[in-house]
Amino acid sequence: MKAVALTRYLPIDDPESLIDVELPTPTPAGHDLRVRVEAVSVNPVDTKVRAPKAAVEAAPRVLGWDAAGVVEAVGEAVTLFKPGDRVYYAGAIDRPGCNAEFHLVDERIVGPMPRTLDFAEAAALPLTALTAWELLFERFGFDADGADRDRTLLMIAGAGGLGSIAIQLAKRAGLTAIATASRAETVDWCRRMGADHVVDHRQPLKPQLEALGFAAVDAIVCFTAAEPYWAQMTDLVAPQGRIGLVVGMKQAVDLEPLKSKSASVHWEYMFTRAQYRTPDMIAQHRILARVAALVDAGALRSTLTGTLAPINAANLRVAHARLESGRSIGKLVLRGWG
Repeated sequence: MKAVALTRYLPIDDPESLIDVELPTPTPAGHDLRVRVEAVSVNPVDTKVRAPKAAVEAAPRVLGWDAAGVVEAVGEAVTLFKPGDRVYYAGAIDRPGCNAEFHLVDERIVGPMPRTLDFAEAAALPLTALTAWELLFERFGFDADGADRDRTLLMIAGAGGLGSIAIQLAKRAGLTAIATASRAETVDWCRRMGADHVVDHRQPLKPQLEALGFAAVDAIVCFTAAEPYWAQMTDLVAPQGRIGLVVGMKQAVDLEPLKSKSASVHWEYMFTRAQYRTPDMIAQHRILARVAALVDAGALRSTLTGTLAPINAANLRVAHARLESGRSIGKLVLRGWG
């Protein structure tokens, strides 16, 4: 089968950083589905895993953690899907990725693809939808269906793939959604996703929020490196509020300002359930099924903003470079194998 892989960890402008390879078609067993991959999306995790380092892989390593496709074969323990089903999923960080014509993935972290979306539109959603859902409704404990209406949520870096779906989920849940963006096109995108307010993360946040009537916010999620915003977040979060983080920290931060507020800090790592084979792995199947139903009902929309075709090393290098530029909006998807 065709695949895109790496053997060395190189800068993305090096043509050897991602290469086209031929690999054996895998055979499913147990709870695995073999999916014929029709579209894939790129995420910051792809660029971080691929980032330059001295390691060399003895065999080609396939990356990719967002896919949509068709179930072609199933393992003997599979009960949720059958051949021919259209599916979408993010996969597991400790298994080969989905940048391949055929991919093995545990059925318990796979969802039925939204009926109203094509493969490219669907591939834009899984990783970010799972991350945002788990953070807002499991880590923070907000009610997905509106019981916490009018609570305030600040989302730092609102125009990326994660912010784009988090804004939509927050609005559907009745939260007051405040996003940050710094360029005219990203401000416009956040508003199109449903943000009630947009503030500039390149400027001090507190005076901008106070001008909007918010002395504090109930919860803050930071979808980028948190260190530059940490002092502002601990100042802005309300007593008994919540701060959510998704990007690993490279510097120590001071938790003491949160003590008197009894405020909490929550890590969200979408791969936790699959990596540790937690007893509730199937929760991701249920979340993706719920997201698909909301898309089909018109309550959520795909965050796709661009496509490249076909899926090959050259186009994936372009996609990685765009993501590494820090200026991408929404999600970029690759479709078809040519």
